Amino acid sequence: MSDLDNKLDIFGHRLTPRELRERTGDTESVAGVRQVVLDNGSERGVRAVQLRTSAGLELEVLVDRALDLGAARLRGVPFGWRSGNGFRHPGLHEHHDEGGLSWLRALDGLLVSGGLDHTLFGGDVDATAYNYPPKQTVNHGLHGRLTAIPGRLLEAGEVWDGDRCVLRVRGEVVQATSFGEHLRLTRTIEADFDGLEIRLHDVVDNLGFDPTPHMFLYHLNFGWPLVDAGTEFVAAISETPWCSDSVAEQGVSYRTLPEPQPRFVEQVHEHTLVAEGDGRHRVALVRGDETLGVEVSWDSATMPHFFEWQNLRSGQYAIGLEPSTHAVAGDAAAREDRSMTWLEHGDSRSYTTTIRVLDGAEDVRASRAAIRALGDQPD
Repeated sequence: MSDLDNKLDIFGHRLTPRELRERTGDTESVAGVRQVVLDNGSERGVRAVQLRTSAGLELEVLVDRALDLGAARLRGVPFGWRSGNGFRHPGLHEHHDEGGLSWLRALDGLLVSGGLDHTLFGGDVDATAYNYPPKQTVNHGLHGRLTAIPGRLLEAGEVWDGDRCVLRVRGEVVQATSFGEHLRLTRTIEADFDGLEIRLHDVVDNLGFDPTPHMFLYHLNFGWPLVDAGTEFVAAISETPWCSDSVAEQGVSYRTLPEPQPRFVEQVHEHTLVAEGDGRHRVALVRGDETLGVEVSWDSATMPHFFEWQNLRSGQYAIGLEPSTHAVAGDAAAREDRSMTWLEHGDSRSYTTTIRVLDGAEDVRASRAAIRALGDQPD
């Protein structure tokens, strides 16, 4: 190992941790973790943890919003989407309002997770497995209850291992009811001290003693200026088994994006992706001028399905990249075709996902080449 391998990249300078500490009384002046509380409007009272790397990656972890990811920037330039909803306090959430679509009022930020026992569109499903006669069915709204549950923060800070440092946030979210599900999400979010990569590790386990359905989805949302006219979605796609009716009606490409469209109706594609040799899926969004991009990769065995969400409406302009445990037909269909994941007491499922910022043309071209090596995609 060379001496450079032991050094951090700090604003273009290669320094060992000792050399860095010789130059500053607090390494947080360069990169670090800070806990804050949002204190105005509908966000008031929401705890957040801010991560900032020396490479210029800035990220918010919303503790009281199921440890999801809020604002995300590279050297001050946003790449995570902001919808206008704000990071609403979970106490304001109306789970059953608007025919189960009130989840859309909580949709904001880089990551909004769906689950833990239900994702996709809602409705009534059988609940007799819980053996509680007054509750024969349970009613689900869009993408489940998870995002409106506050988390319990377990760790937030710098973690040094020799000359290597990661910024780490770890916490847990429990979704539970008497005579029903009792599921726990343990989430760890890491970024290298000098890195441009967000690593997400989730473990969902059943603390209850009844067989419990489990569905999970990441709604990863990207906005302007990453998303703009000419931005390209890059993936190795073997087929697209489903798309929303709006695709045929509007004819907007899933691959290369137009400018914002007034009154645009969301388009959703379910793509079947080609996995890498290590079993991971990899997709990217890149600006047409190749100045900025993001690459998302995840374990295809645990999240074999993937949706591309196009919300190109003026004032909301966004692309969602959505790894998922289940196909678009949702809860009832998964029970019927036996693809539903059932967790017994003590059972768990683990998920690993990486979000990497592509900083300039060299990163963008390398990512595109790696994905193209897996396969092409239809025009």
